[in-house]
Amino acid sequence: MQKNPYGFRARIGLIYIASAYAMDVEFQEMAPRGVTSHVTRIKLSEDPTRFTIEDLVELEGKALEATSILSQAPLKAIGFGCTSGSFVNGVQYDKALIQKMEAIAQVKCTTTSNAVVEALHQLDVQTIAIAAPYTKEVTDQAIHYFKEAGFDVANLIGLGMMNDYDISALDLKTIYDMAVQADHPDAEAVFISCTGIQALQVIPLLERDLQKPVLTSNQATFWHLLRLSGIHENMNQYGEIFDF
Repeated sequence: MQKNPYGFRARIGLIYIASAYAMDVEFQEMAPRGVTSHVTRIKLSEDPTRFTIEDLVELEGKALEATSILSQAPLKAIGFGCTSGSFVNGVQYDKALIQKMEAIAQVKCTTTSNAVVEALHQLDVQTIAIAAPYTKEVTDQAIHYFKEAGFDVANLIGLGMMNDYDISALDLKTIYDMAVQADHPDAEAVFISCTGIQALQVIPLLERDLQKPVLTSNQATFWHLLRLSGIHENMNQYGEIFDF
């Protein structure tokens, strides 16, 4: 047996969308010494090139089945890594999903949307701007979720996309420009929504240029899973949230 086995500080479980690939890579990049992440994938849709609101609503059952699979591993916490899939039915639905996951796994659980809410509370932010790749139908659900959670949304920019492969392929300039366009003088923080977006590298650039905290779906989920696992590492190269 290894003297220091993998994940000797914490092993984190992630339920992630099968057609995307940014989140697990960014989890690995952010992982501090002694922390590992372990992924089970679920289908977003039978056709990820044109997923629908109905597909997002149906993710709950898949997420719970994946929780059951992950729960056989010795994990500290489990996260459901899909922003739109966790905000689509509102805050109470999201909280109920977390409770169901915890009942199955017997460890602390979160979702991406819940993690973002917790991060915003930690930053003491009230008003946000949102940058997202989705269509208006989906972004409307995002606005409803964050307002229901008690936040003000000063502005939202959506790219009108419903092809998961195209979302995953967005380049850094597009992501950077989307966040800059979403920013608003009243916004105390900018949230870049979607676990398929490869935004980790632009966080420090945006925070310097916008002079405010920037959250992304992947970064906030990982931050919250670390905290749920009892890990409090200062990694502010990945954003101001890691100062806490």
